[in-house]
Amino acid sequence: MPTPHNEAQMGQIAKTVLMPGDPLRAKFLADTYLENVTQFNAVRNMFGYTGTYKGKEVSIMGSGMGMPSIGIYSFELFTQYGVENIIRIGSAGGYSKDVHVRDIILVQGSCTDSNFAHQYELPGTYSAISDFGLLFDAVTKAKEMGVNYHVGNVLASDVFYHADKGNVEKWASMGVLAVEMESYALFATAAYLKKKAFTLLTVSDSLVLDEDTSPEQREKTFTDMMEIALEISR
Repeated sequence: MPTPHNEAQMGQIAKTVLMPGDPLRAKFLADTYLENVTQFNAVRNMFGYTGTYKGKEVSIMGSGMGMPSIGIYSFELFTQYGVENIIRIGSAGGYSKDVHVRDIILVQGSCTDSNFAHQYELPGTYSAISDFGLLFDAVTKAKEMGVNYHVGNVLASDVFYHADKGNVEKWASMGVLAVEMESYALFATAAYLKKKAFTLLTVSDSLVLDEDTSPEQREKTFTDMMEIALEISR
């Protein structure tokens, strides 16, 4: 059934969906890596595609920016379209001096400054973690490819331009590797619905080092992360 945000029909979306934040990155991925591609969504220009990669059916769809956006799309994919696995492939800002631009972060867990989990009415603080099987497969593939990668915690933040200038140092002191804006909501949604989710991030800029990339580079050159995600798709 189409939803207010997705015009796909049942059966048009694969069991595994790769979700970059940028819908143009979704288009680049589909054009570059998939065969027999069909587009299943263009509502709000949040492009979605299904095709095959090495004989496996895979879908790719943008999630937009922030936890409210990925919360909507992931919930609908899991509940309305029979999706079992969502792999976020995004960019992140480095918080550690050991994490450099173009390094890959395989996200084990997500901290947050968001109130996203309040809806579950839990009597404490929920730790949002990735699916271990997908994380294990990603570590194995990253080792095979010989890429620079890190495994650990990231911060999923609601705030891009933060008023607290000591924010980075505080999170970094707890071993948080980088900041992005989606993973906590994705992991929490998957856990609530008994589905599987995982995040791979490419460091696009550093908040502690003088390193950066351009918007075009972020859209089209983070191919190691994309290839790992495609290889571990189920």
